[in-house]
Amino acid sequence: MAPVSSQTPAGTDRAGGNGPRRRERTAPAGTDRAGGASSFVTLQATVPDLDQWLAKPSLRVAYRRETDATPQRLWEASRAVDLTDARRLGRLVRWRIPGLAPDLTFDEMFRNQPFILLAEDEGRALISGLVGRIWTPRRDYPRLTDPEEFRTWSTSGTARVLFANWIEDAEDGRAALRSEVRVEAIGTQGRVGVAAVRPLVSAFGNLVGSDGIAAAVRLAEQR
Repeated sequence: MAPVSSQTPAGTDRAGGNGPRRRERTAPAGTDRAGGASSFVTLQATVPDLDQWLAKPSLRVAYRRETDATPQRLWEASRAVDLTDARRLGRLVRWRIPGLAPDLTFDEMFRNQPFILLAEDEGRALISGLVGRIWTPRRDYPRLTDPEEFRTWSTSGTARVLFANWIEDAEDGRAALRSEVRVEAIGTQGRVGVAAVRPLVSAFGNLVGSDGIAAAVRLAEQR
């Protein structure tokens, strides 16, 4: 699957401290409130407004894939995909975030440190964020307690990373799963650091489509 947007100079990375262990493997119809933000925004629109969180990214990578599965089934399947299901993407994530359980779902990961839950629409969308020095192996990710901290983060020498996944209605009753990652490098050192992880950015961006979204579509079509 080809990306639906181009990359601009900079990069994104998955890194940070230990995350939660996976709960029972199910594909829940609703959305929980586990971990991460102390408060968050409930989305009202089908297409989330990502610009309100990060309007001028140094890098934007986006993927979209359609399926005959219903929107609800596709969303439930996307929530059930774990790191093992995504194969190479899962291995990359676990390499950058040591200690994650292989059967941890991406949905759970995005709701807990080092990520923060920013906004969600039950059954349609989930938006999370992360800030810090994404290029360092020291896992330097300040803990955010509220989405507004992510929105206003401006510490020089760091980066903001936005992760968004949502469902779109497609033609002829089909559904589409979309995923977008945005990165903003802050300050000169931030731009230098983000540029240093460009090879990892390319690998991660491609694997979101070929492994992550593909796994969700396969699971949705099996049901």
